Amino acid sequence: MLDRRSLSLLAAAGIAPVIVALLPAAVANAHGYVSSPLSRQAQCTKGLLPCGDIKYEPQSVEAPKGSTQCSGGNARFPELDDDTKPWQVQSVGSTVTFTWTFTTLHRTLNWEYYIGSTRVAVFDGGNNPPPASGVSHTVDLSAFSGRQKLLAVWNIGDTVNAFYSCVDLQIGGGGTPSIPTTPPPTTTTPPTTSTTPPTTTAQPTTKTTPPTTTAPQPTTTPQPTTSTGKPASSSWKVGAHYNIGDVVTYDGMTYRCLQAHTVYDPGWNPEAAPALWQMID
Repeated sequence: MLDRRSLSLLAAAGIAPVIVALLPAAVANAHGYVSSPLSRQAQCTKGLLPCGDIKYEPQSVEAPKGSTQCSGGNARFPELDDDTKPWQVQSVGSTVTFTWTFTTLHRTLNWEYYIGSTRVAVFDGGNNPPPASGVSHTVDLSAFSGRQKLLAVWNIGDTVNAFYSCVDLQIGGGGTPSIPTTPPPTTTTPPTTSTTPPTTTAQPTTKTTPPTTTAPQPTTTPQPTTSTGKPASSSWKVGAHYNIGDVVTYDGMTYRCLQAHTVYDPGWNPEAAPALWQMID
């Protein structure tokens, strides 16, 4: 990787440097999830209900192929398997288009869709990476009705793993997927009854005016404001969790986080992972 001084020398000489960011071949960099209709991890990311770490990493539900669980059996995200949580149920028609969002691409064996133990659709991936813009699949669900939990699986072509997403649906409830809103509480006005109040003898009214006191106001001294001119940053390190917008320094350069993630491998450093980091200095 060329340092800043080398890049400046090349630019002064009229030579356009070509920079190639390489990620380690041994690291499985595939990440993705169903973003429409909103999967369970997508709902967590949007803050629609209380969730654990999955709200920071909806794309990271990765586990060996063959699982029938919403978490894929990944012990980091057990809340995805909890059917008692208040998941938003989305009203759809008999044909539904599911859209995948990818944060990193990887070779694909296929995509599968299940309701219960029935595989309702499969789409071949051709062992090629999906397009960065995402993938959409239109699935016929006319054999089902009412509330259903659909499991979508992205099977990776050159590893033993897959990515899992569950979507809660109300099939037959309309054409366009939507998140139901909670209606306002209904207020019932009680019937009006007319009764003659008993006759009472009015008591003389005694009015006491409390003394007026003025509380002393505290004196505040305005504090001087300071401006650093650039966002605060910290050194990038393995094992740390970063949210979108976090600023770090690495190898003398400053970067801003583009995708929320936890660093599991040194190969995900800002210099080598432009999908996760943007140089700002």
